[in-house]
Amino acid sequence: MLDCISIILGGGAGSRLFPLTLLRSKPAVPLAGKYRLIDVPVSNCINSNINKIFVLTQFNSASLNRHLAHTYRFDNYRRGFVTVMAAEQTQRSANWFQGTADAVRQCIPHVSIYRQKYVLILSGDQLYSMDYRKIVERHIASEAAVTIATIPVTAEDAPGFGILKTNEEQVITEFCEKPQDLTGKASTVSESMKTAGRVYLASMGIYVFNSELLFEALDMYPNDHDFGKQIIPRAIKKAKVLSYPFEGYWSDIGTIRSYYDASLMLAEPHPGFNIYDPNMRLYTNARMLGPAKMSGAKLTNSLVSEGSMIGNSAITRSVIGIRSYIGDHTTIRDSVVLGADYYPWHGTASRERVEGPEHPGVGDHTFIEGTIIDKNVRIGNQCIIRNKEGVEEHDGENYYIRDGIVVIPKNVTIPDETVI
Repeated sequence: MLDCISIILGGGAGSRLFPLTLLRSKPAVPLAGKYRLIDVPVSNCINSNINKIFVLTQFNSASLNRHLAHTYRFDNYRRGFVTVMAAEQTQRSANWFQGTADAVRQCIPHVSIYRQKYVLILSGDQLYSMDYRKIVERHIASEAAVTIATIPVTAEDAPGFGILKTNEEQVITEFCEKPQDLTGKASTVSESMKTAGRVYLASMGIYVFNSELLFEALDMYPNDHDFGKQIIPRAIKKAKVLSYPFEGYWSDIGTIRSYYDASLMLAEPHPGFNIYDPNMRLYTNARMLGPAKMSGAKLTNSLVSEGSMIGNSAITRSVIGIRSYIGDHTTIRDSVVLGADYYPWHGTASRERVEGPEHPGVGDHTFIEGTIIDKNVRIGNQCIIRNKEGVEEHDGENYYIRDGIVVIPKNVTIPDETVI
C-alpha cells in the first residue's frame, strides 16, 4: 500500500504496568514467551503490506529501540522501514510529547517527506490481529475523512474507553471519552454482540486519516494534544468520520491484570488470539536458540519457549519464556515466567551481558502461583510465592503485588526458602 504509512504510538510512562515498565517502555514488554508487545502492530502492518512504519517513543525506550533495530530489516526491493522517532527538541518544539496527537504533530516533518494519502495511527500496547488493508479500503470506498476501528463492549467496560455513537451508515455522530453516564450511547451492533450485552462501541485507538486533513488539524490547533479528547471530537463536527466495526479478539494491555489475563489466555487450548495463524504471522527477533528440553516434566495448558530447560516439575496454565531454567520437584501454576537474556550456566566472564544474577531460573522444590516473574530472575530452592491472603496492592522487598498478582522485577534474586 504505497499511499499509506503507519505511525505506532509508543505510549507514556506505563505506570499502570509497573514494575514491568521499570526498565522498559510498554511496547517492549515481553509477550507469549518470545515476542514483545510492539511485534503485534508491526507484524499486522507487514502482513497488510504497509511497509513504511514509524514508532514514536519517549520513556525507557532503549530496549525497544534495540529490539526494533535487531528485528525489522527490509530488503532493498521492498523499500520499507521501521524507524524509531524519539521525542526531540527542535525549533518548532522544545517539549517532550504532550499526548498522542502532539507526538504525531512533532514527527510530521519526518513523515511528510514520504508519499502518502492516508496515515494509519496505531497503539503499541494492544493484542489483536487485523488486516489493515480492509479498514483502509473501507475508508477510501466511503470517502471518509477519518475512520476509527471500533469494538462492542459491555456497560461494565464502557467507562474505561472512548465511546462513540453511529447512524445507520456507520457514520459517527457522537464521541465521549470515558463516559460515566451511558444513557443514549448504545449503538446498533450484530445480534451476537447484542446477546452478549456488548452494545457500546469503543474506540480501539486505531485511526485512518486522510493525511491532508490530519496535518491541517494538527497545525491549526497546536494545543490539541490528544486524539480521543480533542482531535476526534473536533473532526466529527466538521467532517465524515466512519466507524469500522471489529468483533475479533482485542485486548488493551494497559494494566498488570490485563497483561496477566491476556498472557494466560494464550496458553488455553483454544485461545481468542490465534498465535499460529500462517496468514497473519507474528514476527520477532530470530534469536537462533535451541529447542526446549524437558526431563520428566508434566505440562498442562502451557506455552514453553525455545532455549528452555525444565526438570522433573509440574507446570499448569503458564507461559514460560526464552532460556528459562526450572529445576526438579517444582510447581508453577497460573504464572508468567519471562525467561532470561542468557543461559544460567554462562558465567559473567563468558556471557555478553553482565547485568542480572549469576544463575537465573527457578530452583528445586519451589511453589509458584499467580505470579509474573520478569527476566533474569533467580528464585532459589524451597521457595513459596503466591498471594495467599488475596492482597490487591503491596510493595515488598524484591517483589510487588499489583491487581492481586505477585510481580518479581527484572534481575532480582529471591534467596532459598523465601516465602512471599
